[in-house]
Amino acid sequence: MDPRPPNLLLLLTSLLHVAQCDTTQPSYTIDSLGLIILPSSSVRSGTAVTLRCQVSISHDNIPDLTHAFQFTRDNVLIHSANTTEDSVEYKLDPARAADSGSYQCRVRVKDKSKASFEKTLNVTGLQTPILHLDETEAFENAEFSATCSAPEEKGPLTFRFYLRFRTGPHRMLKQLPSIGNSADVTLVLRQLGDSFLYCDYEMYLPSGPRKSSSSNDTHVLVKGLVPKMTVTPPDEIFEGDILEVVCKVEEVKDVDVFLIKNKRILKMEKNALSHRFRVQKDDSGELVCKAERHSAQGETYSTITVKELVSEPRLTSNLRDIFEGDEFTLTCSVKIYYPERISNNSIQFDIYKDNLNPIKSDTYKTVAAPDKNGNYTCKVQTTSSVHSFVKESQKLIIKAKVPVSVPKLSVVGGTLVLGKPFQLLCHSSSGTLPITYTLNFFKKALGVRVVRLPGERAVFNCSVSRSTDLKEFSCHARNSPTKSLQTGHGQELQRSTKIIEPVSKPELKIKSSTGDVPEGHSVTLVCSVEHGTPPFTFSWYHVGKEGALQSNTSRTMEVPYTIHKVKSEDGGEYYCESGNSANEIRHSDVARIRVTMAAWKKALIAFFCILLILLLILAFIFKKCPRQFKRRRTGELSVKSASTKMERLSLTQAEVIEANATPGMMGKSIWSEHVSGSDSDDQNSVAAAEPQYAEVQTRQADPNRDLVIKGTNTVNSEVRNSTQGVPVQAEGRASVQYTLLNNETSHREGDAGHHEDDARHHEDDARNHEDDAGHLEEDAGHHEGDAGHHKDDARHHEDDAGDHGGDAGHGGDGNQGNHSVQDEHIVEIDNSVDIRE
Repeated sequence: MDPRPPNLLLLLTSLLHVAQCDTTQPSYTIDSLGLIILPSSSVRSGTAVTLRCQVSISHDNIPDLTHAFQFTRDNVLIHSANTTEDSVEYKLDPARAADSGSYQCRVRVKDKSKASFEKTLNVTGLQTPILHLDETEAFENAEFSATCSAPEEKGPLTFRFYLRFRTGPHRMLKQLPSIGNSADVTLVLRQLGDSFLYCDYEMYLPSGPRKSSSSNDTHVLVKGLVPKMTVTPPDEIFEGDILEVVCKVEEVKDVDVFLIKNKRILKMEKNALSHRFRVQKDDSGELVCKAERHSAQGETYSTITVKELVSEPRLTSNLRDIFEGDEFTLTCSVKIYYPERISNNSIQFDIYKDNLNPIKSDTYKTVAAPDKNGNYTCKVQTTSSVHSFVKESQKLIIKAKVPVSVPKLSVVGGTLVLGKPFQLLCHSSSGTLPITYTLNFFKKALGVRVVRLPGERAVFNCSVSRSTDLKEFSCHARNSPTKSLQTGHGQELQRSTKIIEPVSKPELKIKSSTGDVPEGHSVTLVCSVEHGTPPFTFSWYHVGKEGALQSNTSRTMEVPYTIHKVKSEDGGEYYCESGNSANEIRHSDVARIRVTMAAWKKALIAFFCILLILLLILAFIFKKCPRQFKRRRTGELSVKSASTKMERLSLTQAEVIEANATPGMMGKSIWSEHVSGSDSDDQNSVAAAEPQYAEVQTRQADPNRDLVIKGTNTVNSEVRNSTQGVPVQAEGRASVQYTLLNNETSHREGDAGHHEDDARHHEDDARNHEDDAGHLEEDAGHHEGDAGHHKDDARHHEDDAGDHGGDAGHGGDGNQGNHSVQDEHIVEIDNSVDIRE
């Protein structure tokens, strides 16, 4: 058992329940919401309708629960209410067609809301409209007000107003929308008689438009506002008569009456008027009597014709064109239409000049002058049986014309260029326009100009090639066919005009001491013209270079331009331009300057050329000199020509003479060693010590010359040309064969024999190289550049041959004596053909 007392347990349980109730939120739910339309959903217009909204809510004893109700028609809020009751009502009393639509009820309780189902209320029938007019009697074209209303209906409504007559169809006058239930309009009726007006309206609902029935017909009587006009006298009206016009409106009050002529109000009165006046010719026309009451108007018309007793006077001149100095006459005249109404001798004439100083006569004669110019009028005073009156003529303007003066010719701008178009002005200092100008040249008309307005000028396009032609111009001026021509001549043009003659074609001359211009010298280019008006502008140009070399302005017809210290680039073509104030540039023909080399440059080049030739000759000579060899034997050189051409070989040597004297030496080679043992050693030693030199000289060969043996220690080889009686070989060249006259086949023991064989080979090589040098020499005649290279090659080969000869000398017996022999050969070869290997 629980030892605690039972009362304490009950107390704790009660406290816990109270605590739970304090912490729990109140709960509720909207069970249902309904909308009721009473007495029904479709009623007649004017019936009282009640809309009731009923809500059912379940809750846990929430006291004074507030309900927020809302009524909407076609989703537009029309009524709202907050209450603790569970229902609310909205009354339509009475209900009109505008109240028709879809209704819905919505309730909100705290944070919960609920909407009822939509229900449609249809109110049938529209109220019949009421038409009200401010006047039931109206004047034609008068404005009046009309009001159409439906007091019990709710807007917006569209009202229409209609008009009908006793017979015929009705027509709608106006239609206008209104935000209320009535509309006011201003109407105008233009047809006299009985008229009937009525109206209706139309309502636009979501379900569609609804049209009301027509209002009651309202009778309107349209009356005309017609004034009455009386003219006295009613028959013929003559100028000077008194005319009376009466204008009035009967049976209508508060009417304004007007008398109008040519849109000018002559008089205005209330209800009726009377107007008296003396008529003139200008009073003929239409009179208007007009009545006006508010917006209503009425008019009556009457035409009057005023007859003239006499015509309007006419002032004329006997001359159409009046020039100063001419005598003219003015005449004033009238026509009388009703002489029976004119008193005898009652017409009086007055002629006025600028309305001053009248001349009491119907004629006026005077001489035209500037002081006679003015506005002339004529007035005629006439007296009828009842009245006298004055008539005035139209103005006659007299302005005497000024005869044209002698025209003068002038060039527009004051300057002309011969050969180019210019404008010639013909102008007279005085004369009344229009003036006709005619320009003649050599008595032949060039053109006609008519000057009609001030500021216009008679300008002619002309052109002359000579200044003397200007005097052949003439100008005729005339401003009246009755006046004589005025003629201006062109003699003054030469004195009053600046005449510019274009420059002629310039001529460019080159002035130099020689035909060609050496470098460093000066040359002058003279540009000249034959004719033209100074000052002249001269410019010099070098073809191929941009811009002018120089430009000068001079009054002389010839201007020089000097080029100092001429250089090679100054050579070429030159031309000059000339011009003057005629703005026409002329070009000369092209002149050529040829710049030659300076004298010192020529001398220097000549010097170097001569030096080069000398060097080539020396090189050639050095290449042709044979080397001196030490020979042990004396050989004989035999030269034979392969062609029929005779070529001589002269050999001068002491040993050759001995060989010719000794039969045993015949046939031996001069290049071979001597067989004598004692002499060979000496000769070899001498040959090894001293080299031989070959000298080649070209000259004309003598075919009759015999072999010459010169007693000298030097052997010279001379190559001479021979062309006399020598035929050319088939291959165009001559071959020279060296034949060993003596072929010694002795052999030596040891190294000497070998060296001797080597020497013979080297000698053959030397001869071949000498032949090559000959070929190269002849090629040098055609190609000087190549010759130098070949001669150098020949010289190197010759040096090689000398070296080999030296070796051969050393190879001989060095102990053979000290005897030395210097062999010098003179070889003459015909050089008319190529020498080849």
